[in-house]
Amino acid sequence: MAIKVDMDKCIGCGTCVKVCPMNIYELKGKKTHVKDGAEKDCIQCHACEANCPVKCITIE
Repeated sequence: MAIKVDMDKCIGCGTCVKVCPMNIYELKGKKTHVKDGAEKDCIQCHACEANCPVKCITIE
């Protein structure tokens, strides 16, 4: 499993930070990033993908 954030599309709105039940994301430099070491905590609920207004996050 891998979380991909397309930095070219990300607008830094913070929606993923708000909807992630596992607290995986953070905003750095006005862009979304997966916190160091947090990817392993992802439960693949896809809330980030479904709620991102610009569809910059994919879980593979």
